[in-house]
Amino acid sequence: MPPLAPPSIRRLLLAWYRKHRRDLPWRRTADPYRIWLSEVMLQQTRAAAVIPYFERFLSRFPSVAALAGAAEAEVLTLWSGLGYYSRARNLHRAARAIHSSGAFPSTYDAIRALPGVGDYTAAAVSSIAFGLPHAVLDGNVLRLLGRLTMDPGAISSGRTRKRLGQIAAQLLPRANPGEFNQAMMELGATLCLPKSPQCLQCPLAEHCLARQSGRESEFPIRAARKSFSEVTSELFVVSRGDCILLWQRPGHSRRLAGFWELPGSEQLPAAPRGTRIGSFRHTIVQTNYHWDVWTSTAPADLAGFHWIAKSQLPGLPLSTVAKKALSLPGSPVPLK
Repeated sequence: MPPLAPPSIRRLLLAWYRKHRRDLPWRRTADPYRIWLSEVMLQQTRAAAVIPYFERFLSRFPSVAALAGAAEAEVLTLWSGLGYYSRARNLHRAARAIHSSGAFPSTYDAIRALPGVGDYTAAAVSSIAFGLPHAVLDGNVLRLLGRLTMDPGAISSGRTRKRLGQIAAQLLPRANPGEFNQAMMELGATLCLPKSPQCLQCPLAEHCLARQSGRESEFPIRAARKSFSEVTSELFVVSRGDCILLWQRPGHSRRLAGFWELPGSEQLPAAPRGTRIGSFRHTIVQTNYHWDVWTSTAPADLAGFHWIAKSQLPGLPLSTVAKKALSLPGSPVPLK
C-alpha cells in the first residue's frame, strides 16, 4: 500500500470543509456543554433528525445546571423519539456529576470518565471544544479510511478499527484537530456515502486507493448482515371520558425504563377487539414489529394500569410505539 500523504490530505480536506460544510447549530458554538449534547444526540442518528431535538432540549435546558436540576421523566420526555434512551439517562447522570464538580471537564480522560461517554465522544468533545489532539473514529470516518486505504479487514473487526484508528491519528493535525475531525466526519456523511459515493466531488479522490482502482463500491469490507426477524402483535387504545389507559415500564426494565406504554396483547390477553384503528411497523435492533391497533374496553382488574388524562400526554415520556399508535388517523386519542 503506498504511503499516505498527511500534509496534502489535510490541506485538501480542510479547504473543502471550509467551503462546503453544512451550517449545523452545534458548529456555531464553542460551549463544551452544547458540543457534548450534540455528540450524544448524533450517536446513531442523522444530523437532520437531531436538529429539532437539539434546539428544543437547549430551550428547556440551556446549561449543565438546568439539565442537572431536571427530573429524569422530563429529560426522557424531551428525548422521546430519538431512541436509544440510555443516552438520555447517562446524559442526565453526567450533567449532575459535572454540576457537582463545578466545571465541565477539559481533558480527554476526564470527559471519557463521564457516564455514557466512550472513546469517540471523548475525542470529539475534547478536540472540538478544547483543541486537544484526539482523532475521532465514528462510522463515517471508518468508511472514509477504509476506502482511502483499501483496508482488507471487515470494518466491524476490532483489529481493523485499531488499524484505521492509527491512521486517523497519523492524519490528525496538531494545530486544529477539532476542525479536521469535523471535516473527516462531514466528508463521510455527505460524499463518501455507504452507497453510491460521490467520488467526482471528493477532495481526496486522488489519494483514495479504492477510487483509483475503481473498487470504491467494494470498500469498506463488511461482514455478512444479520437477518431480521418478523413479529406481529397488537395494541389497544382504551379510553374513558378524557382519560386513556396506560402502563409504565418499571425503573429496572432493561428497555425503556420509566416510559409509558399502551396495553398490548401481553397485558390484556382477553381484550375484546373493537374498531381497528390501523397498523404500523417499528424496528427494534434486529426485529421488525408489525403492530395492529384496536379500540377496546377496560379490564375488570386494573392492577398495573393507570388512567391518564389526555391533556397530560404531551408531558409524559411515551414510547415511540405508543406515539405511533396514537398518531394513526383513526385514533380516538390523537396526539397534539
